[in-house]
Parts: sequence; structure tokens; C-alpha cells
Amino acid sequence: MDDLMDILTPEAVLAGVTVPNKKTLFQQLGAAAQRITGIEARLIVDRLVERERLGSTGFGEGVAIPHGKIEGLTQVVGVFAKLATPVDFQSIDDMPVDLVFLLLSPPDSGVEHLKALARVSRRLRDRPFVAKLRGAGSNDALYALLTHADARDAA
Repeated sequence: MDDLMDILTPEAVLAGVTVPNKKTLFQQLGAAAQRITGIEARLIVDRLVERERLGSTGFGEGVAIPHGKIEGLTQVVGVFAKLATPVDFQSIDDMPVDLVFLLLSPPDSGVEHLKALARVSRRLRDRPFVAKLRGAGSNDALYALLTHADARDAA
């Protein structure tokens, strides 16, 4: 199942995000995640920065999946952002990033976290799907694409 409805809500999808750099992007993602989870944005940002020190979560072709485990969560939660202008992310291919899927998991969600990461990664490695995301102009259009992937495959 590549449908991401179980980890993504309409409020967690952001189109046209304008940020000058990765630090500000993490702050915006943290604020969005706080609105959804109630967990303090600063804690989320700190966890993302910690994870990023291990190596960039930008895996190439303009896509990044920053992720971390956060105390206080009871399930895996996602936030998707389409940036108005790509930012440097120190990605594996040195390309700037314009599509970002933040993934947050409870601390004890080992397998669940890895499965969610694999699902998101699989969707964001699908070039035709990524092209559709880049062509979508609204939060609603992005949410529909991200949560109805199986309908696309069945057509």
C-alpha cells in the first residue's frame, strides 16, 4: 500500500512554501508539525538537526525526507511541503530540494518507522508521480495525489 492517508492529514500538506535555507525550512516544518501533534516545534527542529548531522536526508532529484523519533507521539505523522524555490540540502546529488516529506515517529516505533520511511521513499522515487507533485498548485491537489496513489495505479 503506497497510499499515505494514514500518516498525512490535509492540514499537513503545504504548497508554495518560501524559505531561504534548510534551517528555516526545518523551523517551518516544525511549526506545521506542532499544529498537528501539539509537540513543541523547537523539540522537532532539534531532532531534525540532530538527524541531519548524521548525513543529509536529501536523497536526490530535488527530494528530501527529514525524519526523527519524538517523545509524545502515539503514531507516525507526516508533513509534506512543496517549496516555491528549491533550497540547498547537501543532497547526495548536490541538487537543491523542492519536495520535502517530514516523517515523525514515536520512539518505540522501530519497524513501523522503517516501513513508513520505505513507503514515502518509494512514492518519492517514482518520477512520473514526482512530476505530478511538482505540477500541483494547491494544498488540496497535493493531498489528493499523496493519499490516492492507488487510484492512479488502478486507472
